[in-house]
Amino acid sequence: MKTIIEPFRIKVVEPIRMTTPAEREEILLNAGYNLFMIKSDDILIDLLTDSGTAAMSDSQWACIMRGDESYAGARSFYKFFDVVQAITGFKHIIPTHQGRAAERILFEIIAKPGTYFPSNTHFDTTRANIEYHNANAVDLVIPEGKDPKVIHPFKGNIDLTRLEKFIDDTDPDNIPICMLTVTNNSGGGQPVSLENIRATKRLLERYKIPLFLDACRFAENAYFIKKREPGYGDKLCIDIAREMFSYADGCTMSAKKDALVNIGGFLALNDDTLATKARNVLIVTEGFPTYGGLAGRDLEAIAQGLQEVLDEDYLHYRIRTVEYMAEQLDRLGVPYLKPAGGHAIYLDAKEFVPHIPPEQFPGQAIACALYLDGGIRSCEIGSIMFGKTDPLTKSHIGPDMELVRLAFPRRVYTQSHFDYTVEVIGKVFEKRDQLRGFRFTYEAPMLRHFTAQFEKV
Repeated sequence: MKTIIEPFRIKVVEPIRMTTPAEREEILLNAGYNLFMIKSDDILIDLLTDSGTAAMSDSQWACIMRGDESYAGARSFYKFFDVVQAITGFKHIIPTHQGRAAERILFEIIAKPGTYFPSNTHFDTTRANIEYHNANAVDLVIPEGKDPKVIHPFKGNIDLTRLEKFIDDTDPDNIPICMLTVTNNSGGGQPVSLENIRATKRLLERYKIPLFLDACRFAENAYFIKKREPGYGDKLCIDIAREMFSYADGCTMSAKKDALVNIGGFLALNDDTLATKARNVLIVTEGFPTYGGLAGRDLEAIAQGLQEVLDEDYLHYRIRTVEYMAEQLDRLGVPYLKPAGGHAIYLDAKEFVPHIPPEQFPGQAIACALYLDGGIRSCEIGSIMFGKTDPLTKSHIGPDMELVRLAFPRRVYTQSHFDYTVEVIGKVFEKRDQLRGFRFTYEAPMLRHFTAQFEKV
């Protein structure tokens, strides 16, 4: 393979403050061993998330200057509307300040106690917005999607046999929508095939259940389809994306991912009645329907970013960068979720530190070690984020996988940053037997990973 080169030139640079291991040890202690609580100035390479961390292009910055800040009917909204509709085909495009706001509006309307929402895998904010209304978020990813070692081109697919049985057992009237996350973030950034999306739509149509997409990383999913699904190798990613959306009845999107911006999102729908209800909630909580909690300049930048993200050269660079890191980890024997996903490397914490049980949060032990050794901030996606305590036995109920996500901000870091990251991971892996687990000293009732505090076991 040729050396990866970034398909862009760098005009503006942001300095990184170098820290020492001694400084980082004190910083970790003061943060209660929660990497979310560390100041960004104390991070060397920030791989906590790819959400809202992209570097915008010169064209997007030009859009910032062109933003129309009129309260109602701003031209920036109509530019945003036209671009989103051209890609998704949905009738109603409702801007929000970020993806979880779109989720909140949607589930405030359709989630009721006793209702169920099947998915391949819900992300944390989606699950929280569902459970906030005493409804049930159900994950039905294919078995291959639960095994980090298994190689499968579309590990994000929903299990259609389990979905059909779940619908029959639950009663379709208790299932307002089914949602597919593309790519499947909590399952390792794994793609969903068009064949699976089509088959899901056909199944749901029999029961009159709408299909929604969590479309945060739709462009990355389209690129995986182009590379891995028979019959799509010669298709443009924009056309693949349009086909993906054509099978859905609506979508939520955090523009902070594949729209290459730092804030924003939208809810898109075809149902007129649902759209009217959504706009009524939007006006109360987000803003007028033509700005929805965003400045006109943000709407302009989103519209531009949605066009840039579908550039084939950009998507090749984006996916190849993750593959490159995976190849270096293979060389070192470091266990990670295979194959490499679209936006992140997910270290397999169970294999990395098998001596630390799930109730002592092996992913957090690795994440803290990566920060201590190299100043790298990552994110535990395992028992802290998705684990629960059995109300009767008080025993720990862990998720299928214990992962550490290293999410790649878009157009921010160069190959040398990733080479450094590999070196740090390798060094931590060499001394993995010395790592110790953690326990809570503070635990929030919902989305506990954001604010929890820990101490070493």
